[in-house]
Amino acid sequence: MNIVDIKGKNIVIIGIGRSGSGAGRLAKYLGANVLISDSKENSTLVTLSDKMKSFGIKTELGGHSEKIFNSDLWVISPGVPQDAPILRKASKMNIDIISEIEFASWFTNAQIIAITGSNGKTTTVNLLFKMCEINEISPVLGGNVGIAFSDLVLADLQNNILNRLYILEISSFQMERIKHFKPSISIFLNISEDHLDRYKNMDDYINSKLNMIQNQDQNDHIIYNLDDKILNNKFFNAPPKKHGFSLHENRENIFSLSSNSTKIYDDAFNKLIDLNKISLPGKHNLSNILAAATAAKILGVPNSKISKTIASFKSVEHRIEKVLNINGVTYYNDSKATNVEAVKVALDSFEDAIYLILGGKDKGGQFSILLPYIKDKVKKIIVYGDAANVIKAALGDAVKLKIVFSLKDAVKTCHSHAKSGDIVLLSPGCASFDQFKNFEERGNIFKSIVNEMSIA
Repeated sequence: MNIVDIKGKNIVIIGIGRSGSGAGRLAKYLGANVLISDSKENSTLVTLSDKMKSFGIKTELGGHSEKIFNSDLWVISPGVPQDAPILRKASKMNIDIISEIEFASWFTNAQIIAITGSNGKTTTVNLLFKMCEINEISPVLGGNVGIAFSDLVLADLQNNILNRLYILEISSFQMERIKHFKPSISIFLNISEDHLDRYKNMDDYINSKLNMIQNQDQNDHIIYNLDDKILNNKFFNAPPKKHGFSLHENRENIFSLSSNSTKIYDDAFNKLIDLNKISLPGKHNLSNILAAATAAKILGVPNSKISKTIASFKSVEHRIEKVLNINGVTYYNDSKATNVEAVKVALDSFEDAIYLILGGKDKGGQFSILLPYIKDKVKKIIVYGDAANVIKAALGDAVKLKIVFSLKDAVKTCHSHAKSGDIVLLSPGCASFDQFKNFEERGNIFKSIVNEMSIA
């Protein structure tokens, strides 16, 4: 897009995490004077800071100095709250403030596919990435999953790669400071209660996600979930071409289920795949499949490649991921379930006899909505972390529930009580930040604890 020449400009990046570091490297490569400032300081951030300094990037940890206000542009990391006092001060000083996703988009003319939703994003971006691995398309995957968008753009600039398709997982946080970001295809999977610790209300949360389409025009595409009560009426007046997907037969869609729900067929009534050939479990994953397949079809991917990918794709790490069977008890890692709606989806994937591990940092979700899902399925809930008492207040009268201190304590408790045929499901329904760096670390530690128990 090349909107602005930043050579010689003073650019301040707030937050030295994955996206902040990526933006810093990209800005430095393009000739800007870069300062990365972070209010926190720990051993991980010190290591990152040293790495940035090796690129000639200035850093400061443990607080923000007045230097940050000597700037032409701020790039803020997703974790920085929108009501942070430094942002208010910068706005009063007329400093432009943008997100890392916005910043990276300035320096590429390549096609962007942006995927958002309260749940299912990681599965869908990975599915679409696999579908697009054909000679005519050169996809890379990033954004809220894996590699920062800035790092992807930087690598392509360094290697002079022009034929590129960026497939980006997008969170609501990343869409809060958008000016020019323009995907050719926007995908909206679902909207449910999430991040109410950050937003004033649901409307604020929804509108942050809808920012994704604000620059799209009639040449672009929106793909959205017709079964979602919030999404199905949000795009009537939007300029882009609109494509729905649904778990009900709808012949206007690019792909639809058959009337007897045994296969998926395309708009020319050609069979794509029999449902019994699909490896991913659950109705939620069928929605994710339809969303990814619709985008792939728009991009020109043949049905044969789409169906082959659907048949072979099993799961992504940390999303209802089967870990191990120990003496007939099966352990599942669903650490990616960081909101209550995602827990409902996980519970829907199993029949009964579940030991459910909940807990972490509370995000304001209503755990009481789990009551119909746990009533006949869950033998016992084990709760740990900051949200333990909130969860107990919501669910403790309806099911056997025990509070423990740590994830390790929770897994050991399940191990000592579960019988052959039972399922132990880590599906926390909370953020990980009370005891872990991120949901990936939480999931990996869960898997290591389970593996240790298997050899004990």
